[in-house]
Amino acid sequence: MLKIRIVAVALIAFSIAVGYFVYSTEPLSGAKGGRFVFKLGLDLRPGSHLVYKADTASLGEGTNVPEALDTLRDVIERRVNLFGVAEPLVQVDRGGVFGNGDYRLIVELPGVTDVSQAVKMIGETPLLEFRLVKTGMEAQIRTADGKPNLDAFEAPGLTGKNLKRAAVEFTQGGAGQVLAGEPTVRVDFDSEGAALFENLTGQNTGRYMSIFLDGEIVSTPIIRERITGGTAIISGAFTADEAKALAKNLNFGALPLPIELESTQSVGATLGEKALQAGLLAGLIGLGVVALFMLIWYRLPGLVAVLALGTYVALMLAFFKLIPVTLTAAGIAGFILSIGLAVDANVLIFERMKEELRSGKKPNDAIREGFARAWTSIFDSNVAHIIAGVILFWFGTSLVQGFALVFVLGVLVSMVSAITVSRTFLLALGMKGESPFSRFLMGTGLSQ
Repeated sequence: MLKIRIVAVALIAFSIAVGYFVYSTEPLSGAKGGRFVFKLGLDLRPGSHLVYKADTASLGEGTNVPEALDTLRDVIERRVNLFGVAEPLVQVDRGGVFGNGDYRLIVELPGVTDVSQAVKMIGETPLLEFRLVKTGMEAQIRTADGKPNLDAFEAPGLTGKNLKRAAVEFTQGGAGQVLAGEPTVRVDFDSEGAALFENLTGQNTGRYMSIFLDGEIVSTPIIRERITGGTAIISGAFTADEAKALAKNLNFGALPLPIELESTQSVGATLGEKALQAGLLAGLIGLGVVALFMLIWYRLPGLVAVLALGTYVALMLAFFKLIPVTLTAAGIAGFILSIGLAVDANVLIFERMKEELRSGKKPNDAIREGFARAWTSIFDSNVAHIIAGVILFWFGTSLVQGFALVFVLGVLVSMVSAITVSRTFLLALGMKGESPFSRFLMGTGLSQ
């Protein structure tokens, strides 16, 4: 009994610590958020929602359409990240009843309420630059936090406007060359770029040159010799996938296929705030009503269920911060529904306990038997819910996926809180059930 009570006290302390973490990591009004703040979706805070139609018909025969769309998404995502947008959502979707309609690019930009600014952001051309590493600064091209150290570079004026194309090649090998068959990236310049590149490489042989894309370093090759003809070979012990990714990045100067703006929507601060407040209010009311019912109908076990429910809520909120989960109105709905499922497991357990008590068993034995007999029903029910949630997440849109993710996470956590936390708390009470008052506390409804 002492061991169980120590575990119960430890669970209570753990729940309080988790609750404090959730509370303390949320900024005060007007304060800047930290690492573990709740991440809210576009329907809960102001921002812009843009939908573009992708013209896949413009792609030539034999073009890998999914790859082109992935590249398109990467380009747009890189562009919005360059402007410091927090938690942007960029995804490709296909319309039609059976997913055989037009391809669309959906862009959500929380915090960007000016739609014209958002449209301009998407239309900006990414900046490709070639910068020389200053002599003696080769080991200092990045700062301690991994960002480019701009003081370690000098810009000779060669940018992506001089780039014609980049492609992956495999070397033939030979004296003074890289190993045969090693992937490299060939870069072709226009006439102006060819002249600039020839002068640059001729005057800086032996120095390192970094290739920047949207302010990030994608490669830092060494200049081995003067390069003429407007073609450069970038080698760096690449794997085939790395070389392919680098070539794709270097070609980011233009979108892989045309896009056309179809619709825009601006979510105002008032609308997002009202949706958030409504979701929180619904959650609090639902939690309060459920707790009141459990206390009235199940008495002492109901109180234990409420404590376990508090642990469940604290754990869920902590997971939202740690994973992190981007909360939407649909996600909050999934969370509220999962609270009901968490209580449902306790109801099954308590009803089983009541049957065991009526058969004449002592409370501790009834508690153990009640949990053991209810487990199969709880497990089967929760597995069915998890399967439904996984299907919703796999086939649903982003709105449905937010609901499904929170719902499945809630089901998993509720199984732990119902089976482990509630059981430990009940056993720690050490009820003997000999007095009428004890029987009343362990009874349910209108019966003892």
